[in-house]
Formats: sequence, C-alpha cells, structure tokens
Amino acid sequence: MEELAMLRQLIGQFQELLELYSSPPHYLHRQPQTQLLQLPPPPQQQERWCFSNLDDDSSAEDDYYSLIRRAGKRGSVRMLEPGKPPPTKKSRKERNRGRLPGTIICTEIMDEQIWKEFPEDLFEAVIARLPIATFFHFRSVCRKWNSLLTSHSFSQQCAQVPQAQPWFYTITHENVITGAMYDPSLKKWRHPTIPAFPTKLIVLPVASAGGLVCFLDIGHSSFYVCNPLTRSFRELPGRSVEVWSRIAVGMTLNGRSSSEGYKILWVGCDGEYEVYDSIKNSWIRPGSMPSTIKLPLSLNFRSQAVSIYETLYFMCSNPDGIVSYNMVTGVWKQFIIPVPLHLSDHTLAECEGRIMLVGLLTKNAATCVCIWELQKMTLLWKEVDRMPNIWCLEFYGKHVRMTCLGNKGLLMLSLRSRQMNRLVTYNVLSREWLKVPSCMLPRGRKRQWIACGTAFHPCLTAMA
Repeated sequence: MEELAMLRQLIGQFQELLELYSSPPHYLHRQPQTQLLQLPPPPQQQERWCFSNLDDDSSAEDDYYSLIRRAGKRGSVRMLEPGKPPPTKKSRKERNRGRLPGTIICTEIMDEQIWKEFPEDLFEAVIARLPIATFFHFRSVCRKWNSLLTSHSFSQQCAQVPQAQPWFYTITHENVITGAMYDPSLKKWRHPTIPAFPTKLIVLPVASAGGLVCFLDIGHSSFYVCNPLTRSFRELPGRSVEVWSRIAVGMTLNGRSSSEGYKILWVGCDGEYEVYDSIKNSWIRPGSMPSTIKLPLSLNFRSQAVSIYETLYFMCSNPDGIVSYNMVTGVWKQFIIPVPLHLSDHTLAECEGRIMLVGLLTKNAATCVCIWELQKMTLLWKEVDRMPNIWCLEFYGKHVRMTCLGNKGLLMLSLRSRQMNRLVTYNVLSREWLKVPSCMLPRGRKRQWIACGTAFHPCLTAMA
C-alpha cells in the first residue's frame, strides 16, 4: 500500500508537470483574444504518457519501473519558472556553433589507474590496425610511439593485418626528386621528401614489394630502395655487369614481409641479367638466359613486372608474349601470346594471381582503354572490361598516349595528349573506374604532370 501511495504521488507530480508544459504561460491569458501571439514551437517528438487505473491493476509495480526507465531516457526533468516559455530545441547548426570541425565532445574521463595497465600487445594490435594516413603524425606524439615502428613485436602485429589498397609513388616532370604519393582511400596526394636521394640525378621508381620501392637513376648505374612512409633508405652496391641498354626491373619478397629479405632482378634486352639479394647485400649473376628464349627482348624500365608469389612476368614483343623468371629456382620461360589487334601502350597487370593486360585500343579516330585477362588453358587474351564510353569520347580524334603507373589489383593510368593529362584508377575486382584529382604541390596552383610511377602496399615496418 505504501508503494502504491508513493506511486500515486509521483504520477500526480508528473501530471502537474505535463499540464504546465503543455499549457501556455499565465501571462498569455491576460492578453486580448484578438491579439495574435507567436508562441514558441512545441518540443519535437514529445512522448505521450498514458496512466491506467492503478487501484485495480496488479502490474502497477512493473509500470512504475517502466515509467522511471522511460523518464531516464528523456533526460532529467527540470521545473519551469512561472511566466517563462518552454525551451525550444536547438538546431544542429546552433549546437555545433563554436566547435572546431571534426572534434568529438567526450564527457567521460579515462581513469589513469585503469588505462595505464592496458596490455602492451593489445595496444600494438590496435595501433597496427589504424588507417595508414594517421601515421604521418604518429611519430611526433611521443618517444614510445616513435620506437614502435622499429620493434619486432609491432612488426609481427602489422604482418597479421590484411593488406590495404596499394598506394602510388609517382614522379612529376617538375619535381623528379621529391615525387608524389597518391592515397586512393582518401583520394589525396602527399608529397614526401627523401633527402638521401642524390640531387644531381633523376631517380625513377621501377618496382616495389612489401612496402619498399626500388628506384633506378636515369643513367642505369645505381639502384636505391626506400620506404616512402618512414623514409628508410638504402643505396645498393654497384653491379658487376655494366649494361647500358634498356632494362626491366622486378622485385619479390623472400617471405611474408621485408624483414625476411627481398630480391631484385634486372634484365636487359640482350639477355643479360642479375639478381640482388638483400640478405647477402650483393648482386649475383646466376647464369645466362637459356637458348629457348628468343632474343632480343623489347624491354625498358616502363615494362613493369608482375610478381605472383616468387615468379616475375615481363611483357615483351617481337615476338609478342610474356617472359617469366622464378626467383627461387632460377628458371626462365617464354610464352608466345599474340596481343589484340590495334593495341598500343599495353602493360601487364595482376590481381589475386591472375595475369591481366591493359592497353589503348585505337581504331580509326576512336580510342578506348581496355582490360584483358589471360586464359590459362588457351594462353589467349579475353577482354573483360573497357572504359565507359562517355569517358572515351574525350579521346576522340586525339593522339593519346598511356602509361600504367601501378599494376597491383588497383591500376592507375596516365592518359595524356597535347591538351590533356587525365589520371584514372581501375579496380580489377569491382571493375570500377574513378577519376584521380589533379596533383598539385602544397600551396601551389599549377597542376603537376605525372611522368611515371609504381604501386606499393604501404607498410610502416618495412625496412630497406
């Protein structure tokens, strides 16, 4: 009986509040009826309360707790002052006025006594799964976070995280030393500085593996390996064979990460080749190319290699086809595969173990970018996609050249003519074509023309 009496008292107080909240203030009743007043708008989404006869209801106690819970969700109840209109709900713009963009208001205070005992391995697992872009300011937070990038345990945590979309390291005509990186997830260009590069040479990105990018100077005399994110840098020793003809370069990992070592292969048109082993830090000449390979090979540093596990694939012509080299067994193979008719500027690509071909298909005055996939049974190219027709109309009647800047599942293509320099990406899995925003230097207004580039999977723990 005491609980029912208390419940009736609470319900009476709620009814008085509701009547006071729903009825106009007392001073409004003294105004003439002919005078129109602008009343404040009623609160939005106001809940209606319905009270049953508690004397004959056996579930009164349950309704009481239900009432208290519903009141708790609506917030604390405050008495209104007599003569004061009820408060109106502020718009989101008014609530956010004065707040910095991107800020999150958090009222909870993290207890230092609890969070200081946070497990170290769990902390590293969380940090390893943050977006790559957040690590540009990561190292400046504290010494502990800065030392994480070189710790073995953090490297193991990063190895367990699935690879994100590849980034693209490109060289522009105006800034061949600094370069420009494109993050496709944020659709943003970044401009790293690698101070260890020689300033008097033009260094071009030619291959990548495990977060590392291999660079070659324009004179074909020196190789460099660098992690563009952490700027770890290494100049490779000089080669034992001096070949000044055009060469193609490929790169593979010994294991799952660069900590287990990597290998770099260069091959010349006349069949000369060498392999660099990062574990031994030396170039090795395994032997000569077998007589079954038809020479000379039409190769250059833009003939980007496709790496599938430990095997590298190069596009060659005369005859048209593919040349492969296994970095473990040292076996060369050649596959004679005719390219589609009216094809130019074609480059190999790969996606989840599949060998793809991307190139310009030109017939009469029409030009279009097409994608083919190599059929393993027939060793023939099968067209699987092409650029949207409305995009291809921009190329009609123009002499267009194409350069593939990245061929690892997500392709970046540079399409240029005298009046145009278009950058697009193509996702092989989703078959999605996207236009890339123009590359501009910080605080600059001039568009940068992209000369060449390569794709790489960003990795914080990759050490050159």
